[in-house]
Amino acid sequence: MTKRLPKRAALIVAAGRGTRAGGALPKQWQALGQTRVIDHAVAAFRDLVDEIVVVHHPDDLALAHRLEKVRLVPGAAHRSGSVKAGLAALDGQGVDQVLIHDAARALVPREVIQAVMTALDTSSGAAPALAVTDALWVGAEHDSGTRVEGTRERSGVFRAQTPQGFDFDAILRAHQTHLGEAADDVEVARKAGIEVRITQGSEDNFKITHPEDFARAERLLAAREAANQVGPKETHGMEFRLGNGYDVHRFGEGDHVWLCGVKVPHGRSLQGHSDADVGMHALTDAIYGALAEGDIGQHFPPSDPQWKGAESHIFLRHAIKLARDKGYEMMNCDVTLVCERPKVGPHAQAMRLALAEIMDIAMDKVSVKATTSERLGFTGREEGIAALATAALMKQR
Repeated sequence: MTKRLPKRAALIVAAGRGTRAGGALPKQWQALGQTRVIDHAVAAFRDLVDEIVVVHHPDDLALAHRLEKVRLVPGAAHRSGSVKAGLAALDGQGVDQVLIHDAARALVPREVIQAVMTALDTSSGAAPALAVTDALWVGAEHDSGTRVEGTRERSGVFRAQTPQGFDFDAILRAHQTHLGEAADDVEVARKAGIEVRITQGSEDNFKITHPEDFARAERLLAAREAANQVGPKETHGMEFRLGNGYDVHRFGEGDHVWLCGVKVPHGRSLQGHSDADVGMHALTDAIYGALAEGDIGQHFPPSDPQWKGAESHIFLRHAIKLARDKGYEMMNCDVTLVCERPKVGPHAQAMRLALAEIMDIAMDKVSVKATTSERLGFTGREEGIAALATAALMKQR
């Protein structure tokens, strides 16, 4: 029997005034490229959901009428009230899942939306976010200006984004019983006991808030349009390289393993001439492979005692520098760790961050994931860990 696909709706919140962005109109109705901010936001969901609802300010009805194939719903004075109005309009329509999105996040990448939808197959709530990488300060106002009064731990802190997706009935009940305002729909959901899974966000999914954000969005839009003009046979002076890497290390005595630059507690350690970071070794070999420059063993021979116990970031930094010296930049990379234990999931975001910092690239260009071998083979017997990696490089000719 074929499983029924869930009916999905996108609820785009566009009732705010957006005064900080400047301009004669609220930011969502202002021009971005050849159309408006909100038109980009709506287009991002067009072929991914069954229905789109736009919640607008009552004064903006004439502007909203230019939108095609959407249901228009008047909003409220505050965001939570506008969301509640949009959910009420969808009630009774057979919607299974709803994606609630801010119109000001006009350039949300397709893969960000898809990741939320995929997570909703096994979770009642999901939302994209980016791990905080900068130091966090606590400031206070003084006569001489704002001063640093302390710091806060950044580990486990994320920057929230939208769309925030939920089981429809659950988030409808949550909003119906919620009193007062909320920072976003995740706050409403958590107060109602709904667990929310964090999915991968994107730096491109920023919220247009200030006048300078329009310039940033215009640059991003122009880059996307240029990329879309590059056909499969005509690359307009761009050269692409793809490389694969594979590495294995056996377990020995110890109390931790190094995986993709992160020290993970474990009952045994991986054995190798260096620190045996199997994930970083596979990625390093993928870069060398893309460049047709051999492998780690050729650049850092295990017979050379100076590399005994070396930290693997030395190898990865060398590989990415070699790529840049040849004029290439990393488009994206993907590392898969194959093991029964330790569990990689709780450390995956930290691993992505570590690799991104070593290579000096954006975190959303780095993927780290894990799988098991279903208890088969040496990884299934927990004798060691294997890693596979792919690296895509690009340069202008």
